[in-house]
Amino acid sequence: MKRTIIYYNQNAQKFNQNTINVDFKSTQERFLKKLSSSSEILDFGCGSGRDTKYFLSKGHKVTAIDGSEELCRLASEYTGIPVRHMLFQQLDEKDAYDAIWACSSILHLPYDELKSVLGKMEHALKQDGILYTSFKYGTFEGERNGRYFIDMTEEKFEYLLKEVKVFKIEEQWVSSDVRPDRGDEKWLNLILRKN
Repeated sequence: MKRTIIYYNQNAQKFNQNTINVDFKSTQERFLKKLSSSSEILDFGCGSGRDTKYFLSKGHKVTAIDGSEELCRLASEYTGIPVRHMLFQQLDEKDAYDAIWACSSILHLPYDELKSVLGKMEHALKQDGILYTSFKYGTFEGERNGRYFIDMTEEKFEYLLKEVKVFKIEEQWVSSDVRPDRGDEKWLNLILRKN
């Protein structure tokens, strides 16, 4: 995890340029349809702040966190709200959010830590709360391009949920990467509901 954060601190500007203007509206709207107006959303690993800004513009209350100090700084400037510097493992709230948005973020956790963090996320959600998350599609786990990744298939994620028993799958779909020249990369998208 440490090396992944170093990577984001060193490449924050480049990462921002590659993600901040990506049109992610269809997934954002699919998620927001499940929520009532002015819901409390935790953007869990907010990166550039792209999604935080979108949710704020739709009238929701957003708490944004990231593990990279550099991304926190840039996302604060972009969104106009303070972005908290925090690691996923430090989440320690109870019944605080209607929804958690973890877009391409918790995929940087090793399997056992991912199990533990899913438990913390469930704890932080209000009753019937929802979680959106996404993973690169596949079975790889390890370091790739200076960052740690855990990829997921439907089967692998279902097995994970059987182990943690805190969420049920409400929707899942496979999509292509929306960034320019990355369309051949596939992603597993999940909307989960707290048990």
